[in-house]
Parts: sequence; C-alpha cells; structure tokens
Amino acid sequence: MLTGSKTTFKVRQMVPDIKERMLSHSGVNARGRDMFGLRCLPGECVLQRAVLVRKKLTAKEGGGWLSGTLFCTHFRVAFVPQDSPKPDDNADPVLLGDHDVALASIEKVVAVGPSRTKLVTASSSLKFTPEELVLYCRDLRVLCFLFDRLTPDTQAVEITYTIAKTYQPLKPGTVLSFQNAALGSVEMKQFLSNRRRDAQMNWFDSLSDWEQELERTGACGWRVSSVNDRFEMSTSLPKFNVVPQKVLDTELKKTFAHFNEGRIPRWCWRHPRGSDLLRMASFQNNIYHEKDDIRNLELILFGGQSLCVVVELGDEMPSPTDIQLAHTRLRALCLGDISTSVSVPDDKWLSTLESTHWLDYTRCCLRKAAEVACLLRGGHLTVVLQEAEDRDMTCVVSSLVQVMCDPHCRTRVGFQGLVQKEWVMAGHRFLSRINYHRDSDKEEAPVFLLFLDCVWQLWVQYPSHFQLTGDFLLALHDSFHLPLFSSFLANCHRERCKRSQNLSQSYTPVNGWRDVVPRGSFPDPSDPPLPPVWDWALQYSSQRRERFTQPVSLPALPQPLFNGNLNTNPEAHRLSDSAPGSVFLLSKGSFSCSANLLPWRSGGGSGVYRKSHRRGGSSSENLPGLERLLKAWALTELPQGHTTTISGLQGPLDPYEPLLPLLLGPCLCVWRDCYLRGALHAQAFSHPISSSTQHPVEQLAWEVQQLRDKLALASSPTNTVPAKTQEPRQTHSNLNQNTNNSTFLFPACRHPGPGVSRTTPPILNLQPMVPPVSSAPLSRPGPRDSSKHTFLFGHPSSSEARPDQRYFPAPNNNAKLPKSNGPSLGS
Repeated sequence: MLTGSKTTFKVRQMVPDIKERMLSHSGVNARGRDMFGLRCLPGECVLQRAVLVRKKLTAKEGGGWLSGTLFCTHFRVAFVPQDSPKPDDNADPVLLGDHDVALASIEKVVAVGPSRTKLVTASSSLKFTPEELVLYCRDLRVLCFLFDRLTPDTQAVEITYTIAKTYQPLKPGTVLSFQNAALGSVEMKQFLSNRRRDAQMNWFDSLSDWEQELERTGACGWRVSSVNDRFEMSTSLPKFNVVPQKVLDTELKKTFAHFNEGRIPRWCWRHPRGSDLLRMASFQNNIYHEKDDIRNLELILFGGQSLCVVVELGDEMPSPTDIQLAHTRLRALCLGDISTSVSVPDDKWLSTLESTHWLDYTRCCLRKAAEVACLLRGGHLTVVLQEAEDRDMTCVVSSLVQVMCDPHCRTRVGFQGLVQKEWVMAGHRFLSRINYHRDSDKEEAPVFLLFLDCVWQLWVQYPSHFQLTGDFLLALHDSFHLPLFSSFLANCHRERCKRSQNLSQSYTPVNGWRDVVPRGSFPDPSDPPLPPVWDWALQYSSQRRERFTQPVSLPALPQPLFNGNLNTNPEAHRLSDSAPGSVFLLSKGSFSCSANLLPWRSGGGSGVYRKSHRRGGSSSENLPGLERLLKAWALTELPQGHTTTISGLQGPLDPYEPLLPLLLGPCLCVWRDCYLRGALHAQAFSHPISSSTQHPVEQLAWEVQQLRDKLALASSPTNTVPAKTQEPRQTHSNLNQNTNNSTFLFPACRHPGPGVSRTTPPILNLQPMVPPVSSAPLSRPGPRDSSKHTFLFGHPSSSEARPDQRYFPAPNNNAKLPKSNGPSLGS
C-alpha cells in the first residue's frame, strides 16, 4: 500500500541557482558512465536527484505507481526504477530511456502541494513543499511523480527548481544549446560520426536511389535529372528529380521559371495499372510562354500519357493556419491544466472535440487522397497535385495515396522511405512548421502530425494490411518534438547540405548564386552531428523497437503495366470520350475543363496546343466525378489468376486495390494512445488511487458500451444475421454519400471470404468489448465476451493480429446509417 499524502506545510526561501552550483561542484560532475544508478551519456552530468519517488504509469504501461529515483541532468529528466537491472557500460548509449523525457520536450512544470498547485518557472518562489511533480510535454505526454514521506524535503524542492530552471523555455536561441548539451561532447560526436545508416531503406539522396524507385514501380518513360545538383534552378527542390525522358536538361532549365519557387511538375509514384502521380507548384501567370516552352511543359505534365487530371488542393484543403489552430485547441482539450483547474465537463467533451475541427481536417485529407487513389486505379493518365507552394498539402495527399495503394509503403522500411521522399527531400518546411526556435509563430503548423493521424486512421481500419504498428507511429510523433534530428531541423535538402558541408555562397552575373566549398573545409567543430530520425537504436531500447512492426503476409507484386500495354479494363475508369491531350481539373469531387487551368491554353492557340472542349456526355457532366469513379470501381472485376493471402483468407485479391477509408463520424476516432495518454491520469485527478477505480472517461465509455449492448440485443436477438438474408449491394445507387453534409462513405473491405459472395458484405458483430483500464480486473455486472470488439471505443491491442473491421448495418427497417460526422473516441 502506498503511503498517504503529506500534511505538513512548510515555507521555504528561494533556492539558489542550482544549475550553476551543481555544474561547479566537482563531486557531482558525472565523468563516468554510471552516476547514482543512472547511466549517463558521454559528457552528461547530473544536476539534482530525489530518492524514494513514485512515477505514475499510464494504462498502457499497466497502471499503478513505480518506485525509483528521479534525476535531472542538463539534457533530460530521467527516472530509474528501483528494481531496474544494472546498466551495461559496453552497450551503445540510448538518448532517452523508457521513463525519460528530454528537457526540450517539457512545456510546463507544475508542483502539487497539500492544498494548492503552482506553475513553477525559473523566477517562481515556491512557498510549500511539493508532494507531486507534474511535467506537461509538447508531445502531449503528462508525467506525474509522487514524493514519498521519506523523501527529504530539500530534495523535493531542489529538483523541482532544477527542472524549472534547466528545461528549455519556448524562446529563440535555445535549440542550439540543447543540441550541444545532448550531442556536443567529444565522445558523443565520435560516436555519432561512426553511426551507419539503415541500408534497407531508400534515402532518396542519390541518383541510384531514385533509379531504384523507378525500377521498383516499373515506371518507364521517366529518367532522373541532376540539373538541380547545385540548387541553381530551385533552392527548395532536391538535387535529383524525375522527369520524362523526352525532355532534355537544356530544355528542362527553361521550365523552372514558369512555376512558383521553381517547383516544376515531378514524378512521385506509378500505379501498376499505368497511371503516374505528379506534384507541382502553381504556375507563374506573368511569364511569357514561348512555343518551345509550351512543348516542354506539356511533355512534363502528360509524361507520355494522353490524359492529365490536375487536382487543385488550395481551395478544399485546410491551410497551415487552420491546422495550427485546430491542434492548439486539441492540446488544450486533451491536456487540460491542473494548475488553473480548467477542464471541460464530461457532457461537453465530444462537442468541444468537434469544435476543434481536427477530425474534420483529417477526414478532408483522407477524402482527397481517396479521390486521387480512385483516379490512379483507372490507368493510363497522369494525376498532378497542385498547390501554391507545393510544400504542405501535396506532401500529405501524395503520401496518403501511396500508403493506400502501395503495400511497400505500409512496411516500416517502405514508410520511412516514403517520408524521406515526399517530405524530407521534397522540401517540406519542417524547421518553420515545428518552430523549434520559437521565432516565427506565424509559420508554425503541425502538418506532419496531421499526416501521421491520417495514417493511424488507415491503420485502425486496415490493421492486417500494415507491417508497421501504432507504436511506430507514436514513436515518430514523439521524435517530431525533439530537436536532435537532421530530418526535422531544416526546410529543404539544400539547408541540410549546407550544414553538413559548411557551404558558403558567391554570386556571379552568369551563374547567379552558387555554393562554394573551400578546399579542405569541414563543418564547424562546435556544431554537433545530427543523426536522422530513422536511427531508432539511438532513441529507443530494443524492447521498444520490437513493437514497431508486426508480422504481415505481403502479397506478391503483380506485373506492372507499362505505357502501350493493354489495360485490364480500359473503359471503366477513363474519360475515354476525351480527346488526346485533354486536361481536366478535379475540384470538390467533380471534373471541369477550366479555361485558366493552363495559362498558355487560355488565350486560344492552334494546332496540338489548342484547348480541347470535348467533355464527357451529359451523364458525365451531371454526375459528380468521385461518385462515377466509385461506381465504376465497384463494377470492375478483379484480375483473374492472381491469388494471395490476407488475414488468413484465400481469394482473388489485387494488392494494389486502394485501402479506401470509412469517413463517417463514428468511423474516425481520436488517436487515444497519443492525445489522451496524459489526460487520463493528470487532468481529472493526481493523487494515487486504488487500481480497481476507473477514470471518469473510462466509466463513461463503459456505460455507452452497455447501452450499445442493449440496442444490439433489441434489434437482433441472436446478434447475427445469416449471410443469405443480406440483400445484394446496389452498385447503381450512391450509398456512400451522406446527404446531410456531402460526406462520402467509401466502400468497405471488398475481399470476399470463403462462402461469401462478392455482393454480400460480411456481418460485423457490434457487441462491444470494454478494454482493461489497469492490471487488476474490474467487477462489472453481467457476462462479457472477450472476443467481441466495440465499434465506438474499443480496438484490439496493436500486438495482436486483428482482422479488418467494417461496419455494415443489419438489413432491417430500423437500421440506418449514422448522419452525424461528430467525433468519437478511439483506442
């Protein structure tokens, strides 16, 4: 049993600057690898420690409290459990242990006393002995530490002040000092310089890497151009870009001036059925288009295809400002603040979540990516993603399309290569969007975190199709807030090269700005080498890394369709009545042929460059584009002669069928393991409780599930419906559209199981399962089947192999599709 809380209330004077006193004290300076039971990094020193401290464990960690010693160094806050094994001095150093948090990740420090709480800053005057210490982190974690009765009051006060004085406040100029503290020692620099990159993943920083990707996807008619190897054409594009083979480098140089920041149309990925995915910035309308330039621009856009669809992302997608505001509101809702006693009532929590619009933006990104995936599935066309600057939402949509369509991108190595290609090398402004320096709040926007949330939604709906797990996505989310990795500490490939090579610039009237590498020059020795974020062995223990992947049966890759090959169903997905060279605009779910889509065509012209006015028939003009694509997709038969195994079911499956997400309100969940991991034990209460006591949110979830049990039993006494009573799916009607808010519910799993016809969807048992809150069993009335899954709250553990879960309403008069797009809680 845990001891009770303290009842004493002592007034203490302001403790001196502990950081300077501890640094100057020679006896505390950690020259060895082990200091007071803590394995220190090379050059790391312990500033303060407190013994007999209990750390509150989350529900995922088993709940309860863990006894140990709390340390504060000039790099991290470390907690060493009492029964932890002795550290191995011969093992490679790990930056953060399972119970550690970096100082740069801490956002606020709160001390909890007998009758009050206080936000502790560097200039605070703490007039009571803290009983608990609560650390709010930027990655949405909340760490709670309880000081025992036998913990010396001096240690409790001094370690609170030490953390408050040494954690990196949100102000400019703190990132460099944090990097030097973590990686700046001579031993650490030598250790990092000898680290080897992961040889299995594609880093996309050399010509051979891009050629390997072209070969993997079977993309012929394209080549890798190094015309931007000195970043003269575009400072934000990488050195190597994939362009059509017919366009020479001398001709390619003239096209950069026609696009914002010189971000020309570039190849991203090829679908096995012959379609190509490109991305580009907006056109420079004030540029005069000569005849030769027009020919090159058309060749780049079409890439050897006869049809091009431009997907404009500026109007429909959220702006960076919208994303930042939504994420700020989500943080305030999930974390709360016990120092001000501000919290959202339980009956208004879901409505407040909906008002943040975070799930709305997630739904918007998934919907747009699903539209593009349906287009690419048609074959023999180019789909070009267009954004004003081509550095934010094009990264999101192009990455999601490849996750939906390419099984390789759903593996750990493939996903890392995807982020490296579409985000790191493509010039996403990580440094500005994360805002480590806290000097440009107007540009701050967690666009990458929105993408990770979208991938998590796909992973929840299609768990058996992913090799990577939720633990991997969570680790990448947490690493995003740690300013130690070269992947996130630059806005483009050019800035990373300048830091690694210490490039200077010179200007000549002929060549313009050029990077000059002085002979024999090296990076500044004061700057520590920055490892990539994919060096997981440097960040996490082997036990944590083992949870990053799960066994999955990857299907054999089909033979890709090259240009000129016959499509398996050429007329089902194409706008076949369009003239060769037609360009369409996909906007708000429908096609159009805007006169201003291509600036050089808006003024008329003649010959092959004349704008095509041919459109589809009247049915094509009146029917929304996405609905037509979905209907054609549902009518198309799967390729013959191809079988594979997914989730243990045999059947004719196409591994490149897109994983179209379910987008109605209950189908999109809150990333509970990420957003709610701190709120469950820090927002509502902080003192230790019995392991059998439920959190109010858990109790509310259990009550909702009990109501769902009763509704399920009332509507269907046997809780199952024979498959023969199911009516065939009407493919000629739009069952996927919510008329209330025009939200599409895409078709669910199309992979038939044994004995189930193609038109008969499987029946999902809706009786829920209550996930365990703690290690101790909870007494609840009535029996419970542990094999059943909840629809709203519960999902199986990520460590278990789970079949795909889909929701299909039972065929009775009372069953209706939900009309609410409101939020829901997820696992």
